[in-house]
Formats: sequence, C-alpha cells, structure tokens
Amino acid sequence: MELFLIQSQEHDFLPLAELNAVIESEGFNCNVKKLRSGLVIVDSINPNDFDYVYQRLTQRLAYTHQINHILLKTTLQDLDSRISTLDWNSIIESSFVVRVKTYDSDADVVAIERRMGGLILENSTNLKVNLTKPNITIRIIIYKDDVYLTCEEYILNKKYFQDFKPHKRPFFHPGCMSPKLARCMVNLSRIKTDQLLLDPFCGTGGMLIEGGLIGARVVGCDIDWNMKNGSAINCEYAGVKDFKTYKVDINELKMYELCDAVVTDPPYGISTTTGGRDSLIFKDFLISIKRNMKDDALLVMASPHFVDIDQFLEEIGFEVLERYEIRMHKSLTRIISVIAQIN
Repeated sequence: MELFLIQSQEHDFLPLAELNAVIESEGFNCNVKKLRSGLVIVDSINPNDFDYVYQRLTQRLAYTHQINHILLKTTLQDLDSRISTLDWNSIIESSFVVRVKTYDSDADVVAIERRMGGLILENSTNLKVNLTKPNITIRIIIYKDDVYLTCEEYILNKKYFQDFKPHKRPFFHPGCMSPKLARCMVNLSRIKTDQLLLDPFCGTGGMLIEGGLIGARVVGCDIDWNMKNGSAINCEYAGVKDFKTYKVDINELKMYELCDAVVTDPPYGISTTTGGRDSLIFKDFLISIKRNMKDDALLVMASPHFVDIDQFLEEIGFEVLERYEIRMHKSLTRIISVIAQIN
C-alpha cells in the first residue's frame, strides 16, 4: 500500500530528512521515493500496518502538509474509466469533495474536479458532495503525465503550529524557536514513544512540548529559575503529561537515568544567558551531555553560523551525521546538527 506526501518547500532538505528519521525511529518497513521537491511517495507498506503507519506519520511530521492514501495511479486519458472501477461506497462514508493539485502540468483543475465528482456520484449510491465539511477529501494529484487518485483519511493538525507559536503560550521569552522547527528537531533525534528526551537548555519548553506530544518522556533543565518554571507552565498548557524541569547549571548536570536523545538550542546572543561563557558554553555542554547520554543516543542541536562547534566534537567524542542550514534573517543562519557519539 502507498501514501502520497505533499511536503513543505520552505527548506530543501529538512522535510525529507524528517520523514526518513520518523520512519527509522518507528521501525516502519517501507520505501521512500522522491518525485520532486515537495512530492514524496511512501510505498511497500504492509496492509496490516497501513492504518497505524498513516496515523503515526500524521501525528509526528511537521514539515509535511498532506498525507494521502493512493487508491490508484493512472493517466489523464484513462482517469475517467479507472475512477469508475472503484467501489466508492467502501471508500466514502457519506460526503466528499474532489480537489485537484497539479505539478508541472497545465491540466484544467476546475473541469477535472467537476467531472470526477460527477463520476463518483454516478458510480455510487447515497453519497453527497460537501464543499465545506466533507466526510473525506478525494485528492487527485497530477505530476507531469502521471495522475495519482488519492484520499485524505487522516488530516495533519497544521493549525497547531500556528496556535502554539511561542508568543501565544502563557510563558514567553524573545528568541524562542518555532514549534515546527522544534518538532522537526525532535523527530531528527529518532526518539521513540516512552523513551527519555532531554533538553538541558529548555528555555520556554519548546522542545519538551514537541517531544511530549509525540509520546516521549521529557526532562528540561535551565540555569534560570524563570525559564525552568516557565517551561513547566507551558508544558502543562500544551497538555504534556510526563515531564520534569530542573534548575541546573550545565556543568553540574547528572541524570538519574541516561537519556535516549538530547534535543536543544543552546543560548547565544543578547536575549539569552550563557553565564558569561559565550561560545565556550557549547564545549561545556558537549562534555557534560556525553556523560548523560546512552551510547546509542543522538544529539540534535541548533547553533548559530558564527559558532564553530566542530572544533570541539572530535576532541570530546562526537561526529556529525547530518547537518542543515536555515537562514533566519540576514544576520543569522541556524545550523541544525544531528550528532552521534564515537564509540
């Protein structure tokens, strides 16, 4: 069975990297095929696992806009005849809407939507078109000469990433990371349900929220009492159940349980507190965090382009597995690094 993903194109590499990381962390047995930027097919999904895979991807992914179940692949010339062969009453419960998306094609979107809606009605009983609140969306994706007839059975909660922006939470501080990027970083860590995720610079709790919402146990630390308490307030507000926050200096961090992943955005700049250590806080952090991680745990961290963390990595016993650049504004590019320990 197959899924068709329409991904964000705001970054060239992160959406696909996030998808691959989630598939790896969840242990899904499937293949990923990139058609072009923003269009990805996940195929060879075991039918017995399909519903869970579909639901879990919609729960976790941040840089994906839509996930659709592929019913069939055809061409524009054969679309009418192929659409008439499907048992639409087994696909649609009561109401539906047809939506067409085109990529590298000049097909007439409005005409296809109207014609396909009519054909579905002709080949079914007691179904209705509902343009505003349909029971299911039938989505026809046209890429060049290929036509994918799909249905959207589970909808990603894209509204969440708007409603939970940092300034809309009870506790706010300037310089907070967007929930979309925080969720992506959590996913890049390959964290699994019920595993322990640590953010030793938890700030306002963005990483903790995203880790907690996908089922991890989360622990946050900060040198600032206000941040430690603010993180807890925001976690409670977001509905995170299994979390703890502590006031701890990074040099004194000693976990009672070694963590399965570390996801963090260490402080830098005038709006954050580094305890007077400036870029050396990254070295202190790496030394401290290594003794608090399991051997196979990954570290996913953000750093500004003007701080060279590579000078510390090999010395302390780390290596970079993946790296992505995100231009925030003309004076700042964020570097997202996925880092493993050297055994």
